[in-house]
Order: sequence, then structure tokens, then C-alpha cells
Amino acid sequence: MNRPLVGTLATAVLGAAALVGTVPTAQAAPERAASHHGQYRTKAVNFAGTVALSNCSGSVVRMPTSQANDPALVMSNGHCLESGMPGAGEVIVDQRSSRSFTLLDRSARGVGTIRATKVAYATMTDTDVTIYQTGSTYAQIEQKYGIKPLELATEHPAKGAGISVVSGYWKKIYTCSIDGFVPTLKEGDWTWKDSVRYTPECKTIGGTSGSPVVDTTTGKVAAINNTGNEDGEKCTVNNPCEVDENGNVTVHQGTNYAEETYGIPKCFGAGNKLDLSAAGCALPKPAGVRK
Repeated sequence: MNRPLVGTLATAVLGAAALVGTVPTAQAAPERAASHHGQYRTKAVNFAGTVALSNCSGSVVRMPTSQANDPALVMSNGHCLESGMPGAGEVIVDQRSSRSFTLLDRSARGVGTIRATKVAYATMTDTDVTIYQTGSTYAQIEQKYGIKPLELATEHPAKGAGISVVSGYWKKIYTCSIDGFVPTLKEGDWTWKDSVRYTPECKTIGGTSGSPVVDTTTGKVAAINNTGNEDGEKCTVNNPCEVDENGNVTVHQGTNYAEETYGIPKCFGAGNKLDLSAAGCALPKPAGVRK
């Protein structure tokens, strides 16, 4: 997985220079001109609404049905959870949290801090996601900082779609396309379903974990960045392997992946409340609730 980074670990893995601005920053994905038929235009993607965590990336997100006075949600990876990575098959709901997030504007400048009140949902089973509920509403965030949330798409992403992976931790945008989809992605004890495979241009690294993957045509979040095969090993931690419908296992060193998010809105109802029993909600359910 695109490993969470903390303090000296980040320095050891990526070098001190990476922590003082040599990684490209504050660069929006370029806006592509409309086709000669004028049917579409690729949207410019910037950092507004993304957040930097202590060791990962994330974003303030809304469901299509979210209202201005609903408590704002922040999305990152399950493996970025501050209480430790959930085990295979583990689902966490309604866990108290006071985690803070640095909110970024379009130029990747930190404009303020928002704080979680709880982990609404977290798992590394089938997907790799943590969704925090914060103590601020969308309206309060917009009024105070002028920042709007990113909206989660509700349709399955398309092969070949242009995407931008926006890392609040590194203040860097990776731009590439969806190369295809992986029926089963295995890494260590964890298994993810219908994962997104990037084309080679998205060379995501540790600290990009939890970055929103934005469809550059719609401007909506299509997936959440989470892992890549670093060393060419087979199905080990930091070296996911692909398993096709027939059970054939392949390894693609240097390839990076994300987990789709289009099903998440079906699991949140009025007031941004989690409802795992809602019609169409396919997120894994907890065997027991961990407080």
C-alpha cells in the first residue's frame, strides 16, 4: 500500500529533501480543450477541498444528497486509521476520534484545521477506506475558508477515463488514466474487489494514501488511492498481486491502484448518517461494533 508516513520514517524512506519542497507542488492538472464537436471539456483539478493528515492524504467529501448544514465528512484510507490498520474482515463504525486535518485551498496552501468527532466507517475488507465525521458543517467550512467539498460519483468509473490523484500530504497532483479494473487485488492479509489500475504516469508514493482520485471530465471523486507494487513481490505487504476471474495471479511491479468509491453514497442517508442496511449499500458490515 502507499504507506502512511510519519516524521523520521518519511525522511528515511524518501530523503530529507522530499520534505522541504523538492516534490512538485501546487500544480493543477491542465484543462484540455473541448473536442472539435464541443462535446466535453476536461475540468482543471486543484487542491481545494483536499486535506493533509499526519501521515496520509484525504479530502472533504459530500454525497449527492448531502446538505449544507450536514456534518462534513473526510475520506482517507482504512490503512491510515490512527488506531491502527483494521484486520482482514474487520469493520469499524462509530469509533470516537479527535483527529485533525489541515484543509488546503486550490493552491495547496493550508487555510485552517478541521477536526473529527468520530470514525463513521473504516475497513480494509473489499475496499480500503476510512470516513470521518467532523465537528464542522459544509456551510461552516465554506463560510470560514471558502472551500467546498468534493462530491463522490455514483457511477462505476470507466476504463480510459482521465484521472488526477490529488495528494494533500505531498501537495502534488498525479495525472494519468484508468488502465483497467482488477477483479481481486491481494496484499498481505487483505483482499480488495474491483480495484482501479492506473496507467504508468501515476507513480504514487508513500504519503499519497487516501488521496481522492478525481475524474477529470466530471470533476467528481471516482476512487481513493491506496497501493502499488513496489518490489515485484507476489501478494505481500506493499506488493499487491492481481487475481483474475479464473484465479490466475499476476504481478506488475511499479503499477499503482485505487479503490472505487461510487457505492459509498448508497450507505449514507439524511444528515450524512451511515446506514449499512440501506437499499443498495454493499459496504462490508461489522460482525460486532468496536467503540
